[in-house]
Amino acid sequence: MRLTGTPSWLTLKRPGAAQHEVRREQPNAPARPQRVWAIGGGKGGIGKTFLSTNIATVAARTGRRVVLVDADLGGANVHTCLGVRTQARLDLADFFQDRVVDLEKAAIDTPVPGLRLVVGALSSAGTAQTSREQRDALMSALRRMNADVVILDLASGMDRSTLDFFLEADEHCVVTTPEPTSIENAYGFMRAAFFRRLGRLMHDSPVRDLIRESMDQRNDRGIRTPADLLREIERHDSSEGARFRKVIAGFTSRLFLNQVRNSEEIKMGFSIRSVYKKFFGIDLDYTGYVNYDDYVWRSVKERRPLVLAYPQSDGALYIRRIVKKMLEG
Repeated sequence: MRLTGTPSWLTLKRPGAAQHEVRREQPNAPARPQRVWAIGGGKGGIGKTFLSTNIATVAARTGRRVVLVDADLGGANVHTCLGVRTQARLDLADFFQDRVVDLEKAAIDTPVPGLRLVVGALSSAGTAQTSREQRDALMSALRRMNADVVILDLASGMDRSTLDFFLEADEHCVVTTPEPTSIENAYGFMRAAFFRRLGRLMHDSPVRDLIRESMDQRNDRGIRTPADLLREIERHDSSEGARFRKVIAGFTSRLFLNQVRNSEEIKMGFSIRSVYKKFFGIDLDYTGYVNYDDYVWRSVKERRPLVLAYPQSDGALYIRRIVKKMLEG
């Protein structure tokens, strides 16, 4: 379904090829050094895994070496979306429990040339919570993998594992839908990530107790947003205020708006970006949106990425647009 009222600069022309024709993406410039993209959000059911698998597929079809990691440690299902059988496969539980040291051995081929998958922790029910040492070891192992792009499909929610994987990536991608509950949860996710990063980078700050106090939204000082916190820090210590501003400037993220139905919902992405700038002081890049499309659930039932099962669908076109922006930096 073509969205009515879509701004002209976002409109994509539908090619006339048959619906099931599989396109080969045009290679872009030579790949840069390895990049890690984390795709997360505060709520389940918003399409993180759907987007992760399709974004990984499109990136691989540009000729890049892509590894997709199912980092949803409590509910891994990326393999299902890709049509990959997992029996007797090594997974993240094997890595966390030291049964495999080289993560390359856990990366398996998928039906998409150039795309490999590290299956989530299917072999152990107790891997949803990880230690800081385990998380650091995983990120270090991912950085050593033979890949141009590593994509992390994160769990929903705001536990420490999810936030740390999100923050350690090079690209921080937040998924939400136009529904108020989803937008509220995305804000909560970004707030938690922001304060998690702040606690790390300013752990030795003379105002660290003030920062810790501000994490409670019911604090007595009336600090409700990072902007409020900045004003309070500058009132106590101007040099630490300058340091805090640098922390804010270094925290950039991307927004993917999923399941949009009309032009008004498309515009919500710009409103969300403005709110984040006002209350966080951070630059949120509205990288793109994907419309509500019946072909999405069909592709999921077929266990194939949308961009392969229905390459000429509107959703596939918008996903390719997102990946193009990501690869262009």
